[in-house]
Amino acid sequence: MFIAMNRFRIKKGGEETFERIWRERESHLNEVPGFQEFHLLRGPEAEDHVLYASHAVWDSREHFEAWTKSDAFRKAHARAGSSPDIYMGPPQLELFDVVLHQTRN
Repeated sequence: MFIAMNRFRIKKGGEETFERIWRERESHLNEVPGFQEFHLLRGPEAEDHVLYASHAVWDSREHFEAWTKSDAFRKAHARAGSSPDIYMGPPQLELFDVVLHQTRN
């Protein structure tokens, strides 16, 4: 299992726009082999921004990398950056290989 996360620092007042962009986008993730699930997380507020993270779970790193090179990826990200005034810098990509996984029995 593999997890890809992006952290976004969104200027205060831009939260509604940011969340709407994600709700309305066509992700095309269900078309991609190896995709398991996606979450958009709203985190703590700082003085000037709110932290968000996108969290996608994949069967493997190879599946994630194939997604990043696919037409589905290009379509899903076609509108990326359409509201640049709400971001405090570029997103920070973080990639994780899962070493322990526990589910409720």
